[in-house]
Amino acid sequence: MTHIKNIGHYCPMDDNGYIINDSSVKKIKSDFYKLIEEVIENYQTHLGADLHSVYIRGSVPRGLGINSVSDLDTIAITNKNTNDIDLKWVDTAEQELNKKFNCVNGVEFSFYYIEDILETTTFSIIPFMIRTHSVCLLGEDLKVKLPNYKADKTLGNEHLVNLKNQVEQAKEDLDGNKDIEDILDCCGWIMKIIVRAGLALVIEEENQYTRDLFPAYKIFSKYYPEKESEMKQALHYAIIPVGNANEIIDFLDEMGNWMVSESEKWLQVYNPKKVSNLEI
Repeated sequence: MTHIKNIGHYCPMDDNGYIINDSSVKKIKSDFYKLIEEVIENYQTHLGADLHSVYIRGSVPRGLGINSVSDLDTIAITNKNTNDIDLKWVDTAEQELNKKFNCVNGVEFSFYYIEDILETTTFSIIPFMIRTHSVCLLGEDLKVKLPNYKADKTLGNEHLVNLKNQVEQAKEDLDGNKDIEDILDCCGWIMKIIVRAGLALVIEEENQYTRDLFPAYKIFSKYYPEKESEMKQALHYAIIPVGNANEIIDFLDEMGNWMVSESEKWLQVYNPKKVSNLEI
């Protein structure tokens, strides 16, 4: 099994327990500059006046981007409902950038209507990511208009309330699938979900949060030592996906179903009505 590096850390907190955004333009490594410039050019060219602002999120703006391993996750905030915007260009743009640049594992364009972002009476993952894990590279920065967030059940619920459906969806997508690239994508996606759900199970006890996979695995293992090896395997699958669909399904039938069972117990305590987005 390939060695997994101890990379990442928990989100810093202020004195009131609110998550501090430690992303910064200054932390972005120069390797990613040209790619980011072209991403912004694509947004500007195709969206024009419908573009409000552009963010990058994840490891890259936190200075943790690993060349050829990290993804470049980007967010465009639009002035018009995304259903009314022509986005047919996106797949081609992503494919062309992925071929042109090998400094990242993949580029992701995403689009969210400004009115939806500013509706924050209940928890929503994109406003959370903008407030706590992103840096604005173009346009008006909406961070100051978004609420503060704590590492609590409101955030934990985001990772657990849909876990059952996500595991079932992954198994359905993998069953009989012969497309290796599609299998690899699915493997990485569902395993990241499982590792982060492991942290969510103990978020009320720890009052800490991270998007980084290694510390999430470690904090889960502290509370569930009997499942440490299985979560370590999920961590490996997340970082180094495999193309064997049956192997992934077998893992999801065991560890995936166990995680679903634990998530159901958690929801009975903190969200028995299984509300998708809890009030902040």
